[in-house]
Amino acid sequence: MKKLNKLIIACDGESASGKSTAAKLISKKYNLTLINSGLLYRYASRLIIKSNPKNSVLFLKKKFENISYKSITKHNLHSETISNHVAILAKDKKVREIVNRFQKKIIRTNKKICVEGRDIASKILAKNPKYDLAFYFKCNVNVASLRRWKDIKKKVSLRAVKISLKKRTLMDKKRKNSPLIRVKDAILIRTDKMSKKQVLQKMSRYIDKLN
Repeated sequence: MKKLNKLIIACDGESASGKSTAAKLISKKYNLTLINSGLLYRYASRLIIKSNPKNSVLFLKKKFENISYKSITKHNLHSETISNHVAILAKDKKVREIVNRFQKKIIRTNKKICVEGRDIASKILAKNPKYDLAFYFKCNVNVASLRRWKDIKKKVSLRAVKISLKKRTLMDKKRKNSPLIRVKDAILIRTDKMSKKQVLQKMSRYIDKLN
């Protein structure tokens, strides 16, 4: 394995496609700072659900000025209530700007980083700085639904999870601001057809080819 002084990885994909697991594995192997973009939006939803502010944008702007990424990761942000709320919130252009600024601030201070979400290669890491490699994750909806159902400890029906995932993916792809897309040079990873080990091996092959 080559020792790289700079490595910027973009991981995009649909809900429950396995991108978070893959991003964690590759970040651990190559000692990368990991940023989960989805968690930031989920945290924003949690704040709004909990506080019900009169002006959500001003409220979130202030909150994101005084928070660290590490503290955000300590919260449980994968409830079905948050999942349904964040699907709507993530469409808000002003909210996306707040979250994007927060991410950019972290990215600019790290030469070795992996960022995962839905608009990473197309927006967040499209330039200044631009990604070295982009991966796009897909997964059969039945497999993805089962994964998410287990993640939330089977608190709702599997059918409800499947409906929610389909709705979220459609909204992500159709939204006006920063829709979920696969950029032209993104490497496709089908996680429903691969084990975690195979996913890590495929991603590693591309990274190890970098000069």
